[in-house]
Amino acid sequence: MARQLIRPGGRRGRIRPAGVRRRLIVAFVLVAAVSAGALAAASYLLVRQARLHGSLATKTVQAKEDLILAASIPQREAGGFVSGYERLGAHAVMIFAGGGRVVSDPRVNPPIDPELRRLVRHGMLGYQRISVRGLPYLVLAGRPPRSSAQLYLFFPEQDIERNLAQLRDTLAAAWISVLLLAALVGRALARRTLEPVARASEAARLMAGGRLDTRLPAGAADEFGVWAAAFNEMAEALEAKIAALSAAQERELRFTANVAHELRTPLTALVAEASLLSGHVSELPAAARRPVELLIADVGRLRTLVDELMEISRLDAKSEPVQRQQVDVRSLVTALISARGWEERVTVDGEPLTLTTDPRRVERILANLVGNAVEHGGRDVRVRTCTDGAVGRVDVADAGPGIRPEHLPHVFERFYKADSARASPGSGLGLAIALENARLLGGNLGVSSQVERGSVFRLTLPLGPTSDVSER
Repeated sequence: MARQLIRPGGRRGRIRPAGVRRRLIVAFVLVAAVSAGALAAASYLLVRQARLHGSLATKTVQAKEDLILAASIPQREAGGFVSGYERLGAHAVMIFAGGGRVVSDPRVNPPIDPELRRLVRHGMLGYQRISVRGLPYLVLAGRPPRSSAQLYLFFPEQDIERNLAQLRDTLAAAWISVLLLAALVGRALARRTLEPVARASEAARLMAGGRLDTRLPAGAADEFGVWAAAFNEMAEALEAKIAALSAAQERELRFTANVAHELRTPLTALVAEASLLSGHVSELPAAARRPVELLIADVGRLRTLVDELMEISRLDAKSEPVQRQQVDVRSLVTALISARGWEERVTVDGEPLTLTTDPRRVERILANLVGNAVEHGGRDVRVRTCTDGAVGRVDVADAGPGIRPEHLPHVFERFYKADSARASPGSGLGLAIALENARLLGGNLGVSSQVERGSVFRLTLPLGPTSDVSER
């Protein structure tokens, strides 16, 4: 029964499309910010323009009336005339042809802009907005009819600026509120929109972990529904294909194990018979001696092949036990070299290395690596032991012909042989078995090589037991 994935769950491996969600939220907030900002700025500018234009229109009417009144005011009475503006909350400055200057408030007596004075001299009514002592004023200026005097009226606009400041602050607060609301709404929409993506990501993770029965809930009449249906179809096809491949692999493993097992009984008899023959080869006629020697050698190779097939089938079936104990790798390598008679061809150096592992399997790996090095590297074979962090390392180096780059990715494949690397009468399973044993112990096996300069096989094993290596 297919497992329906309703919600992505589980602390480990939960995949959230945070990057896309964040971009969607940012895009939503940016659109809201630009729209609300443009609307707020336009509103502020329109209101500001309306207020300033209304103030100018009102004060222009008043200034025209005041210019008519000022036409009949002689210079000696100008002080009383301009002081009357103080009671109205405004200020006035009269400048006469002789250079006389009468002001209603000495604190509001700034220099007159030359352009404004030019307009006034030509009999026009001019205006200007200036700041006096940090306060905003609207200046309206003109010449009274039939007079050479100039009248400058200063109307304060602090109330307008204060109201505009309040409006600006209100619009800014509203804009910030819109941003916060847009962020919340965008987050909710992005989460809802990307929820199917999160479910699909979690489903893909589960399938990658081996849960091939994982399915997405399909039924929505939208693009995500079509996507979910397509994903489920793919998952069903993949599950069926992997099930077929697994069944074929199991049949292959059973076949290999059965063949090796069935061959073992007659092979034992052949080995015994070949052993008997080997003791009487010298007594055979010369014409029969060579075929018998070849027969004995072939029986030996056949026995090795069957033994290796049996071992690799057990490794594939994960039925090989691991018996851990303290292992002095330097001593193990030295004993191995002595037992095989390789003392003159192999040197051992490096630092002492002690591992908690299976000595039988470590010896199996090293016997294969050192044996290959001796066979292909001549006398210059070196075994070096050391520690590298939490792992122990054993390097087996030779000075043989090396392995060509095109062969390096395949040297650990089963039955793979390359003339420059493994052109021996062996079965082609030795390195594959060594690699499987290294993995069984929680380690790994790698190789580096240069043509005509030799190869280095590196075995890495944990210093102690690891949780991911199960006891078998």
